Amino acid sequence: MKPTLVVLAAGMGSRYGGLKQLDGVGPNEETIIDFSVFDAIRAGFGKVVFIVRESFVEDFKAKVSARFADLIEVVFVFQPMEPDIPGLGVVPRQKPWGTAHAVLVAKDVVKEPFAVVNADDYYGISSFQKMANFLIKKASPSHFSMVGYQLSKTLSPNGSVSRGICAMDENRFLTTVVERTKIVIEEAGIFDTAGEQPLELSEDDLVSMNFWGFHPSFFESLEAAFIAFAKAHKEEPRAEFYIPLIVNDLVQSGEAKVEVLECREQWYGVTYSDDKPKVQKAIADMIEQKLYDNPLWKI
Repeated sequence: MKPTLVVLAAGMGSRYGGLKQLDGVGPNEETIIDFSVFDAIRAGFGKVVFIVRESFVEDFKAKVSARFADLIEVVFVFQPMEPDIPGLGVVPRQKPWGTAHAVLVAKDVVKEPFAVVNADDYYGISSFQKMANFLIKKASPSHFSMVGYQLSKTLSPNGSVSRGICAMDENRFLTTVVERTKIVIEEAGIFDTAGEQPLELSEDDLVSMNFWGFHPSFFESLEAAFIAFAKAHKEEPRAEFYIPLIVNDLVQSGEAKVEVLECREQWYGVTYSDDKPKVQKAIADMIEQKLYDNPLWKI
């Protein structure tokens, strides 16, 4: 059974100034998603599930998925702002419930081992190959994975970013992952500035970029954890349920082990509009090196 790729594409791009998942970065207006799906297809993925907002799904289909709909099965699932939560009902919100809830809404359409990626992050060719190999050969109800990146290769000079700061043991299994939500790079170093006092980080810190590999049994744990989180934070309309939160709980309880897949790739992303030229240049360079076709899709 071929693995599935779940793409988190429901964000509104408030820091970017628009729907960055629909913004072209390739020479023919290809989006970052185009390159992720291209890499996934040649790595052996058989289906892609897009988590989107219903308000822009038609634009998404026209500008993105129409290019490759004949090459891979494409499914759309909507992440509601205010879902009906079992035992709690509808909770007033100012923003969606976060990345882990976004994954949860795909539970009815994903029955095979699957990977999760962000729509606005370029992860690299080898990362998809390593993830596909893991999902096909190793994934089980207690054995998951993540692609690990070096912190210094994942930062934006244009503002703060959120990253899952990780630690692993000598066998490359995750021991902890903590979501740091306001990481900035300054002359004096790299800091998480979300707390009262800045926390200094190392450029060599292992980080998660939300490239996870799961067995479909993960949805059961995810649903239970989300309901508990929602009940605990129902009075906080901006509280978010992040993937690292549930993963860390499963690791600490011993319910699952998470294998860290080594990655030497340079990450590229568009958190801010000023990030776009760097991504465009990187894509152009890779096309010149014949790593991608031009145009990407033969339409």
